[in-house]
Amino acid sequence: MEFPARPLRCLRAVAAGVTTTALLVGCTAPAGNAESDQIVLGEGYELGGYNPVSGYAETGVSPLYDGLYRPNATTDSVVPDMVPALAQDEPQPAGPNRWRVPLRDGVVFSDGSALDSADVVATYTAVRDPAVASEISTSIAPIVSVTADGPDAIVVELNTGADPKPLLLLGILPSELIESAPAADWAVNTEPVGTGPYRLESLRPDQAVMVARDDYWGEPVQVRRLVYTYAPEDNTRAQSMVSGTVDGVNLPPRLMDSVDSDDIRTVAVRSADWRAIALPAGNAFTADPQARLAMNLAVDREALVRDVLVGYGRQASTPVAAVYADAYNADAQFAFDAGRAGDLLDEAGWLRGADQVREKDGVRASFELLYNAQDTVRRDLAVAFSAAMAPLGVDVRPRGTSWDEIDTRFGDSAVVLAGGSTPYSIDSQVYDTLHTRQPDSSPYSNPGNFTAPGLDELLEQAGQLASGPEKDDLYRQIQATYAAEPSHVFLAFLDHTYAYRDRGWKQSAPILEPHSHGVSWGPWWDLGAWRR
Repeated sequence: MEFPARPLRCLRAVAAGVTTTALLVGCTAPAGNAESDQIVLGEGYELGGYNPVSGYAETGVSPLYDGLYRPNATTDSVVPDMVPALAQDEPQPAGPNRWRVPLRDGVVFSDGSALDSADVVATYTAVRDPAVASEISTSIAPIVSVTADGPDAIVVELNTGADPKPLLLLGILPSELIESAPAADWAVNTEPVGTGPYRLESLRPDQAVMVARDDYWGEPVQVRRLVYTYAPEDNTRAQSMVSGTVDGVNLPPRLMDSVDSDDIRTVAVRSADWRAIALPAGNAFTADPQARLAMNLAVDREALVRDVLVGYGRQASTPVAAVYADAYNADAQFAFDAGRAGDLLDEAGWLRGADQVREKDGVRASFELLYNAQDTVRRDLAVAFSAAMAPLGVDVRPRGTSWDEIDTRFGDSAVVLAGGSTPYSIDSQVYDTLHTRQPDSSPYSNPGNFTAPGLDELLEQAGQLASGPEKDDLYRQIQATYAAEPSHVFLAFLDHTYAYRDRGWKQSAPILEPHSHGVSWGPWWDLGAWRR
């Protein structure tokens, strides 16, 4: 599911009225050296917004927060295991679709207060509270309730038989900091209090400083100080890497070569983070199922990954990546077939006009394609998609704009969207994207509300099952059903690309990443485990 990177209100809560120039030139912290216990990272996303209820630390990865469980793997080519963090152990069956989760002893928040079951209950209750308007409420939709079982355990009830652990990754807040107000306005956005290995020491629009906690419940961390400098422009982050003012950055694929040098290393990490063209219901051409199928056949995804992503990605025809192993359907992928695409449009009555753009009943096969103007990868994908549609006789007009406009245009414009916010559960990865829209759905969930016949029922059946062959078979059917009448044009799963200086640390191996990236991921996703 798509979420804009950071709401602007979080930035304003730090210091209203700061100019863009100040954001770009205020990064004055020196980078670390080979002996330093400090790391300086160039961040492309606005600083602040450190609220788990809004989605920060949603997947159990954060220097500030822990969830009940967290992802763990030694490679990015598998879906990670979920291992206990704030939970003391594995979930214990407590009845049909009910699980008892014991809490770890001796955990304290960064404000010195002790963790107990009331904090877990309050955090999860807030996500479901309409007054909080959490952007991730649908991500935990299978959770019916979270209740206390004394101060040292909670009981989770689901509406499915699925594994509860991927739903229990969310960073936990102290109950007294939960507010009955929109989460984007909470104090913890800029004054976070968590159980993670670091606490926020200072925050301004251009810089956040986090320091290691001596009272952390886990192993003492050796990277004692993290400095995040805000640099929204891709080229600015690349230049700061080359100049030595930062130790690491995230970069778009096309800039990876620009930082190549003897002392800089680059890394690409697999993700379940997809890019797709979401199509509007208010356009007669994109509302035609045959047109949507034709557009899927007219995209050469292999060339797109090679030329647009310069090899840093994998082809996508559905939101299910090959990393899901037995649940992945290799036969439900769209092979490039421009001839068949043209035949489908001819058969559907979309015929070429005098200007070679197809039309039917006086309506042209034409639509605007919007993308976030700050995102160069989405821009390049939009341009490439437009170029792929031109020989087919489809007029696609790419235009960069703001999320504020995009949010109001899903009815009449296509949009370059992303997804994969919660890939450690295949149910969460797929359901909102392909299912008929629900009343509380995000505006980014299946914006056109197109659904293949029978697909909703298959998605609902799959979500009820625990992991195993029966669930895998249903997901293979889901992909085949979707491919017969697609709602989107999925393009690629991105590899997230990073550059860093080797300062002599023994780093954690990368893991499969969600849509969220930036320098909270990549080589730095588990800084608490780094050792000299």
